[in-house]
Amino acid sequence: FYLAEKAIGRCTFLLLKKALQHPADLYIAHNLAALPVAVLAAKKNKVKCGFDLEDFHRHETSDDRNNFDVRLKTYIEEKYIPQSNYLTASSLQITALYQAIFLNREIVTLLNTFNVVKEVSAPIAKTAEPLKLFWFSQTIGLNRGLQDILSVLKILEQEEIELHLLGFLTEETQAELNRLMAELQFQKKPVLIFYNPISPDKIPLFASQFDVGLALEPGFCINNDAALSNKIFTYLQAGLALIASDTTAQKQFMVDNAELGFCYEKGNQQQLASILKQLIEHPDLLFSIKTNAYQAARNTLNWETESIKFLNLVNHTLSA
Repeated sequence: FYLAEKAIGRCTFLLLKKALQHPADLYIAHNLAALPVAVLAAKKNKVKCGFDLEDFHRHETSDDRNNFDVRLKTYIEEKYIPQSNYLTASSLQITALYQAIFLNREIVTLLNTFNVVKEVSAPIAKTAEPLKLFWFSQTIGLNRGLQDILSVLKILEQEEIELHLLGFLTEETQAELNRLMAELQFQKKPVLIFYNPISPDKIPLFASQFDVGLALEPGFCINNDAALSNKIFTYLQAGLALIASDTTAQKQFMVDNAELGFCYEKGNQQQLASILKQLIEHPDLLFSIKTNAYQAARNTLNWETESIKFLNLVNHTLSA
């Protein structure tokens, strides 16, 4: 009984018990394990529920329909999504994927933006400094496109470039990085600087000391191709120029916001090197793009803007 719900999250029914202790007019789920909780709590209390589709959950780890994780998540989605009163999704591509499955459902796209970080100052023009690249994640791993940038550091090893990486670094990943660096046979040792994880709300201010934010997603599965990396909106709050790989979601975002940076073909290291070379040789261009990013994050690409759509949706749901 409820085996799938127990499999999707060990704490699902503990969460349900806690949710029922807090009567509400609307229960909102933000991950797949919480979806059954929101639906069941809403039914029990005869109220409404919503679900935020931050990912294309059924294909988060595999594109194989016979994969256990895919089958489990597909079952949960098809059982509970039709019972939700509203749906939001975090990219246009995820919206389209779910609308192709749940044909009669309206899905509102809400970007995973952040509140304006007032502590971040406007960018200033650089003078004869290295180009500072920044990438972050909870864990530094080699399945997120870092191989591309390491190869580019070899191509441009005579240029003044620094690569700053924020996240937990395991011994295994460090050993793999060392192996990759050895294979690349650098004549001039590249500048790689590692930082331990910090609180997510502190990342924009920390990142503002750099020049370029890297969103190097490799598109290794349907979800990774359709998701719009949260990194992008952190980089914008920090006032960084964007360089994004051409996953479907990121490519569309960069087409729509070309003034914020560059998009490159995944694995095309020469193209990526050409972009960095352009920023090195034209510091005025870099400054202009960073300024555009800073202003966009404060004018439109922020939660202050997206929250208006969200609150309108909530009000509409409650009044329907």
